[in-house]
Amino acid sequence: MIEVKKLGCAYDNHFVLRELDLRLNSDEFTVLVGPNGAGKSTLIHALLGFLPILEGEVRLFDRPLSSYRRSELARLTALVSQETVFQFDYPVRDIVLMGRYPYLGLMQSWLPQDLEAVDKVLEQLGLSKFADRFFSQLSGGEKQRVLIARALAQETSYIFLDETLSQLDINHQVEIMARLREIVHNNGKGILLISHNLNLGANFADRMVLLSQGRVLGSGTPEEMMQPRLLRELFGLELQTMLNPVTGKPNLLYPGIP
Repeated sequence: MIEVKKLGCAYDNHFVLRELDLRLNSDEFTVLVGPNGAGKSTLIHALLGFLPILEGEVRLFDRPLSSYRRSELARLTALVSQETVFQFDYPVRDIVLMGRYPYLGLMQSWLPQDLEAVDKVLEQLGLSKFADRFFSQLSGGEKQRVLIARALAQETSYIFLDETLSQLDINHQVEIMARLREIVHNNGKGILLISHNLNLGANFADRMVLLSQGRVLGSGTPEEMMQPRLLRELFGLELQTMLNPVTGKPNLLYPGIP
């Protein structure tokens, strides 16, 4: 469980997050939404310990985040960035194996359990046939699955994804969202995904968090968050929703041309 109380974070003395309260459970798929500049990526960086906390606190499993060593955090939290660039073109298996670095001792080589963990993840995400293929030879959706596999091989309690689906075709977005939901419910992990696609988030998430001007505007089920009043306050636009006849979840109706 991650608990955030009165969090304040800033860049160059300009506060991006202020008085932010949030609770994330370790068995939920959470989608974080909000307009550009709301502080979504900043929040993830703070939760990972990458950004100094100027006000309030973050607690991870009832311990202050600041009390963890970097090596300890690497075994509890993993990040899939919006953009990932490798200096060299690695085979898929080697990239997923990078997720095992937090478990290596000084001058230690890979152990059988590391290789077993990688094989298990490759199988789970349908990547075994790509194990020896170079990363550059994959499609966009396949690359994202590889990066998620690397995070999964890290065997953390939480995985954070920073707009990792924004450049993908809708078929790959749906596929990966289904995979993420499956990981949460089958592996008992907590996942927090930043997304601008409210409909996709509502259809797959257990919880949605609305972030506005560095504060949490709302946190709850898709049914609770996809309300016209909250959406108007979040985006400054009159938006309506209706229930998706396939999933039964509330989906956004875009306004017509004035």
